[in-house]
Amino acid sequence: MASSNFIDYVKIYCRSGKGGAGSVHFRREKFIPKGGPDGGDGGRGGHIYLKGSEQMWTLLHLKYKRHIIAESGQSGSGARCSGSDGKDIIIEVPLGTVAKNAETDEVICEITQKDDLVMLMKGGRGGQGNWNFKTATLQTPRFAQPGEPEIEGHIILELKILADIGLVGFPNAGKSTLLSVVSAAKPKIADYPFTTLVPNIGIVSYRDNRSFVMADIPGIIEGAHEGKGLGLRFLRHIERNSMLLFMIPADSDSIREQYDILVNELKMYNPELLDKKRVLAISKCDLIDAELKKGIKKDLPKLPTVFISALTDIGITELKDLLWEQLNS
Repeated sequence: MASSNFIDYVKIYCRSGKGGAGSVHFRREKFIPKGGPDGGDGGRGGHIYLKGSEQMWTLLHLKYKRHIIAESGQSGSGARCSGSDGKDIIIEVPLGTVAKNAETDEVICEITQKDDLVMLMKGGRGGQGNWNFKTATLQTPRFAQPGEPEIEGHIILELKILADIGLVGFPNAGKSTLLSVVSAAKPKIADYPFTTLVPNIGIVSYRDNRSFVMADIPGIIEGAHEGKGLGLRFLRHIERNSMLLFMIPADSDSIREQYDILVNELKMYNPELLDKKRVLAISKCDLIDAELKKGIKKDLPKLPTVFISALTDIGITELKDLLWEQLNS
């Protein structure tokens, strides 16, 4: 997916339809010159909905359509004819989309399942026509209800990638290379930091036609929870992953220190992220010999760990086995 086409944040203006006015009308026919009231009801205004779609991975379709306006209901008419309802608008969004009130930052809803349908803005109710107000003492009501007004406001839509496994690491840790090896995804790979600027998703094939979804999250830096290096944009995608795969290069000065920094960034952003299962992959292990590998093992954090090299295919099968076992334990 081209980075220019990946949009994970949009602010849109929404306005539901207002209700149609009730009619003030009296029955007038050839032999009934003074018939009773027969003004019909107004139609309701159109609602605005959000709907989950498995076919979408980005909010790009809303980037250039930021004004969503539903139809208003039609006014009622004589002979108790009701006005037609305004047409509803359904906005399809990728799974993992969160809708917030732009003014209060309050979460309105979260779309996480296929075909989830949530009302974002309710259309105004149609007004009642004057025939509804006829009583024994008021036989010719000359009034009707106006339609209810529309609801309008700005909505923020944020996409948080849904995946079984999220790759977490500093820039240039080999996350994109791993994803390109274990799946059909083709992320941009280069030997400089922040090559990946948007999340990439791949489906990893496993034994017996089984599979799981892996997301390559752009690299985190120290201070990411404060917004450094676009950290807040990157960190929110980790919230939706079932399990986290930490990746730290074997040639790092201190693997434990780098791991502690990554864990602290997650904790400072959202402590609940630490409740997720964690696996550690020591990448680029083709750059070290057996003696260095033995020394690294002595100071590793206490969690399931595997040494890998995506370039030489070392440990890739073992990594898949470990991930599948942890996902299903």
